[in-house]
Amino acid sequence: MPKAKTNSGAKKRFRLTGTGKVKRKQAFHNHILTKKTHKQKKRLSKFTLVSEADMGRVRDLLNI
Repeated sequence: MPKAKTNSGAKKRFRLTGTGKVKRKQAFHNHILTKKTHKQKKRLSKFTLVSEADMGRVRDLLNI
């Protein structure tokens, strides 16, 4: 049986934490930043965890 290939887009977008959870970047932090407050942009710059509802789908893409 051939090796399973990791999805190339997913490996660029997701990282694993030490406990095995998947972290991701926040959306809405790429453009149209002038109308967003400094507080909002600072919050969007941080990483967050993938929701439990999407965790299985992301793990399948990453072959975990």
